[in-house]
Amino acid sequence: MNEPVRDARALSCADDYDPNSMPVAKAREVIARFLSPVTATERLGVRAALGRVLAEDMVSPLDVPAHDNSAMDGYAVRFADLKSDGEVTLKNTGTSFAGVPFKGAVGAGQCVRIMTGGVMPAGTDTIVMQEHARADGDKITVGKGQKKNQHLRRAGEDLATGQIALKRGIALRPADIGLISSLGIGEVTVYRKLRVAFFSTGDELVSIGTQPKEGQIFDSNRYTLHGMLTRLGCEVLDMGVVRDEPALLEKAFRDAASAAHVVITSGGVSVGEADFVKVLLDKLGEVVFWKIAMKPGRPLAYGKIGHAHFFGLPGNPVSVMVTFYQFVRDALLRLSGLDPVPLIPTFKVPCISSLKKAPGRTEFQRGVLERDSHGTWSVRVTGEQGSGILRSMSEANCFIILPTDQGNVTPGTMVEVQVLEGIV
Repeated sequence: MNEPVRDARALSCADDYDPNSMPVAKAREVIARFLSPVTATERLGVRAALGRVLAEDMVSPLDVPAHDNSAMDGYAVRFADLKSDGEVTLKNTGTSFAGVPFKGAVGAGQCVRIMTGGVMPAGTDTIVMQEHARADGDKITVGKGQKKNQHLRRAGEDLATGQIALKRGIALRPADIGLISSLGIGEVTVYRKLRVAFFSTGDELVSIGTQPKEGQIFDSNRYTLHGMLTRLGCEVLDMGVVRDEPALLEKAFRDAASAAHVVITSGGVSVGEADFVKVLLDKLGEVVFWKIAMKPGRPLAYGKIGHAHFFGLPGNPVSVMVTFYQFVRDALLRLSGLDPVPLIPTFKVPCISSLKKAPGRTEFQRGVLERDSHGTWSVRVTGEQGSGILRSMSEANCFIILPTDQGNVTPGTMVEVQVLEGIV
């Protein structure tokens, strides 16, 4: 079992470790040190396995394709019968359909009509496309310029018996489901879903269906977390809103840690709130508190409560989503058994907005990536970028990532963007 506190103490001796202002890349690196994937597996029917993580290599029990076959409609011929410098006329002795092969052998001067997917008749080694041949009854004239083995798909060309068709650790996509079924395999072994328990903290929060009192607001964080966790394929345990009372919080932490692989909270980890939560977490588990050099989402806690991983996210709605996308997503995918965790690509486009940015921390501003009538891509901000303005996330289709040393951005400057669709 990994011990975050012990490792954190070792990290604190390193020159580049600063728990009060940790760079984004360093925080990701530290979290990754403590992640070990789930090991429990289950067997599922192939259709039910879409999106699940394969727990063992899928080995092909047969050759794919099973026989030499034609990639074109045309004629199966013996290359030795063809001429390099002129036409030759052959006798058609039958037809090979896909699923209904020609039973005989093809001798000198003969050919067989063949359809796409049809098994190559014995004695033939080349396919002549029907567009390159003339038929006159059973007389087939083939022009010059043909190549030996052309338009021929060999047995085992796609997969050979005993070859690994799919590697352990991939999330099964529709193409993978089709590939598995093409091997005649009806069940697969996948990792069990990662169980994630989450709750919000704060006396000011109420759930939908409850009438807010003066000074209270509806809790949106649990709903965005539920959506993001569901799209990641997690088993979701929503534990509601927990009031800022020691006994209630301690029970919530204990219950969540005993029921799930991962516990996520929102709120209670920023300056002024952290001391109270920190006392509980020091009692129940091992946690390192970070103030990451980023905006939004500076406060973030990570550690262990019993055997469960713990992520304490900020309370502001945008900060919750940004920290989830930038830290929690990769951790959950790794814990789910995905190997390797796919990187979300970033690329540069010109920014048409003026952006305010002070050097010293990484910023994730919300942007709209769009293409003009000339096909040129650019990005603009969604508007006000406050960490409480959830609309800025709803309208965005990308993050504009501004590095630590970046200052203000003027229109036309090339900036790095990360597309949101595909992150979860």
